[in-house]
Amino acid sequence: MNSAVLSAPRGSFEASAAEGASPVAPPAAASQPAIRTVSPAERQRAKNRQIGLRLIAPIMGLALLLLVWELAAEHSAQFPSPLVTWQSAQKVFAHPFYDNGPNDVGIGWNLLASLQRVAYGFGLAALAGIPLGFAIGRVQFLNRMLSPLISLLRPVSPLAWLPIGLYVFSNAPAAAIYTIFICSIWPMMINTAIGVQRIPADYLNVARVLDLSTWKVFTKILLPSVMPYMMTGVRLSVGTAWLVIVAAEMLTGGTGIGFWLWNEWNNLNLAHILIAILVIGVTGMVLEGALMLIAQRFSYDEAR
Repeated sequence: MNSAVLSAPRGSFEASAAEGASPVAPPAAASQPAIRTVSPAERQRAKNRQIGLRLIAPIMGLALLLLVWELAAEHSAQFPSPLVTWQSAQKVFAHPFYDNGPNDVGIGWNLLASLQRVAYGFGLAALAGIPLGFAIGRVQFLNRMLSPLISLLRPVSPLAWLPIGLYVFSNAPAAAIYTIFICSIWPMMINTAIGVQRIPADYLNVARVLDLSTWKVFTKILLPSVMPYMMTGVRLSVGTAWLVIVAAEMLTGGTGIGFWLWNEWNNLNLAHILIAILVIGVTGMVLEGALMLIAQRFSYDEAR
C-alpha cells in the first residue's frame, strides 16, 4: 500500500472539495433489511392457526377416539358404546363416596386410596433418589460403583417386585407402596445425576476461588443448575408411580382404583371398566400437567 496515501494530511479532503475536485465518497453503510409490516389479514390468519392448534386439533382427536369407540361397540353386542358408558358414569359419580363395607366402596374412595399410596411411595423415592443423584453426580467412585446396579435393577418389571414386598411386609398396601418406591426412584436419581455432571466446570472453579462454603455451592450453583433435570426426573417418576399402583392394586386387592377395575372385570361390567380406564387416564394427565407447570417454572428458558 502506498505510504503517501496513509500519511495524507488531515483536511486534504476538504481542500479538494474547495478546489472543485470531487471528494472521495465515504464507504456506503451496510444495507439493513426492511422491516416488513404484518397486515391485519395475516395477523388474523396467524391467530386462527393458533386457535386450530390449541383447540380444534384436540377436539378432533377426541372425536376420532369416540368414533373408533362407537364403531367397536357396533361390532360387538357386549362392548358398551360411549352413550351407554356415559349413562353408567352418571350413576357411578352420583355417589362416589358411599361405603357399604369391605370391597364395596365408591370410586371416589378408591381413587383417594390410590393417590395416597402414590404419594407415600413417590415421596419416599424422592427423599432417597434426589440426594443419591447428587452424590452419584459429584463422586466418581460412587458413580462407578452404583451404575452397574442401576443398569441391572432399573429394567425389572414392577410386578416382579411385588412378591418381594408382600413377603417382606406381609401387608398388601405396604407392598404396593414399596413397589412404587422401587420403580419410581430411578428416573429421579438418573436425571439428577446427569444434571450434576453437566454443570460447567467454570462455575465450580469460581466457587473455589471465592472460597464458598459447601452450603453456598449447593444452594447457589448446584441446585439452580440441576433443577430442570431434577424436575424432569420427578415428572417421569410420578407417571411411573401411577402406572405401578394400578397394576399392584389389581393383584393385591383391598381398596384402590386398580382393585375397583379388576373387581368390575370379575362382575363382567365392561362399562365400569371403561370408566376406570378414563379415570386413570385423566388423573395421570392432571398429575403430569401439574408437574410440567412446575418444571417450566425452573427451566432456564422461562427464566430468560
